[in-house]
Amino acid sequence: MAKKKKSRVSEDEQGASSYDQKNQEEDNNNQETSLYEIIGVERTATQQEIKKAYYKLALRLHPDKNPGDEEAKEKFQQLQKVISILGDEEKKAFYDQTGCVDDADLAGEVSQNLHEYFKTIYKKVTEADIEEFEGNYRGSESEAKDLKDLYKKYKGNMDRLFCSMICSDSKLDSHRFKDIINGAIAGGELKETKAYQKWTQQVSETKPPTDPLRRRAKKGKKPEENLLAVISQRRSQRKEQFDSMFSSMVAKYSGSKSNLEPTDDEFEAARNRIESSKKTKKGRHK
Repeated sequence: MAKKKKSRVSEDEQGASSYDQKNQEEDNNNQETSLYEIIGVERTATQQEIKKAYYKLALRLHPDKNPGDEEAKEKFQQLQKVISILGDEEKKAFYDQTGCVDDADLAGEVSQNLHEYFKTIYKKVTEADIEEFEGNYRGSESEAKDLKDLYKKYKGNMDRLFCSMICSDSKLDSHRFKDIINGAIAGGELKETKAYQKWTQQVSETKPPTDPLRRRAKKGKKPEENLLAVISQRRSQRKEQFDSMFSSMVAKYSGSKSNLEPTDDEFEAARNRIESSKKTKKGRHK
């Protein structure tokens, strides 16, 4: 009976297998922090949740809040790079599929450091801080400067600009921003781009808001007022439904074609007819 030959793995193959396993372990240990983790949201976060997290960090790191602080300025710029990816649907989809970030400022150990840094300051920002900053920032020279800087950065792509522009709302600010940028273009400070031309044409076809610098409504700020409004509305609707139903019944049982309110006598006669009709129906079912 022939002996079975034992399969042998060459030393080279053993070495390659060991090397691959070691590299895999190193890759797992050195896995960089995701962009979602950097700004403190889940991977399933909505655009609204992503932008809210971005705004909280941006308001804390904004140069106006930290004059002369180079570290805060650097972190603010890195934060803008994060939102330029997660705030853009196409770039976000590509990132979700590949996990690739072609930027040394957001990769490797830097991403982990950013995550730790942002985590410490995120908790320090309150809703009151946001409201105060927004009230002072909107319509200020600082806002105009940021607007022009982002216009240059994104070459007039206003959709991407609104992703990074803090305290902005495309419905409220499009006409206002258009006037600021047009003024800068007329003064030779900015250059008009095709993307911007297309955007301005679309904006010109919409009606400008009556009060563009008003503070954006904060949802859920006074839930008791919202609840009272809902209750009042429902009561009103029920009353209208009852009045309509009663009018129909009056017309049906009195034979009146008038849309005027019934007199007291007509009201009482209609009520008696309804009660009589109910008793008759009950008698039939017995």
